[in-house]
Amino acid sequence: MLPGRGRHGRGDRRGVLPGVPRLLGTRTAWTDAGDGEFFCPGCGGDRNYQRMTGRRRFTLLGVPVLPRGETGPVVECAACRERFGTDVLDHPTTTRFSAMLRDAVHTVALAVLAAGGTGARPSLETAAAAVRSAGFADCTEDQLAALVDALAADTGRVVDAPCGPGLAIELHEALDPLAPHLAPAGREAILLQGARIALADGPYTPAERDALTTVGAALTICADDVTRLLAAAYTSS
Repeated sequence: MLPGRGRHGRGDRRGVLPGVPRLLGTRTAWTDAGDGEFFCPGCGGDRNYQRMTGRRRFTLLGVPVLPRGETGPVVECAACRERFGTDVLDHPTTTRFSAMLRDAVHTVALAVLAAGGTGARPSLETAAAAVRSAGFADCTEDQLAALVDALAADTGRVVDAPCGPGLAIELHEALDPLAPHLAPAGREAILLQGARIALADGPYTPAERDALTTVGAALTICADDVTRLLAAAYTSS
């Protein structure tokens, strides 16, 4: 083997002998800047993380001598020790995502019931079944009816039909944070759940259709696809 051409190939053409520090280099000193829980892309699950910032220095024979500026911040997984950009914190944890999805289904069910009225038992039963499947295991038809009545009495949140500003705000608050993390099929599934609730007691009313259009917009489903999906749900009902 030629001198200076060890197992690292071209990286060793400096002629540095094994065990001898490089003459010049850089070193980063990391400082903890916070911690928390995140969804680790490396592990594929919820993990604890350490947020860190770094300061780089020139080194002479391995000894730091001159500052070279800051680097980071980065997020280091406590389990796999892999480091990521801080944008990974924008992705919700599995636990948080489940809660967001549960709240979204619950809000859509209430919006559709509020638009169509709570007098029809089939709509209440369909809505309660959807909400229970989403994670509210103890949800009942009577509870949903009471919530819709309370919303209707609160004129600051739900106003005249069709979908009023208060109801639209409720939907966007629940759906806007969730939509970027759902595949197209997942967004469509939420809209179709709302459509089935509306259709449980007969054809769409104008107020129900308006509420479902607002749901589609909050889920970033284009208007043409909303129309197509609502028509398909009506045909199959």
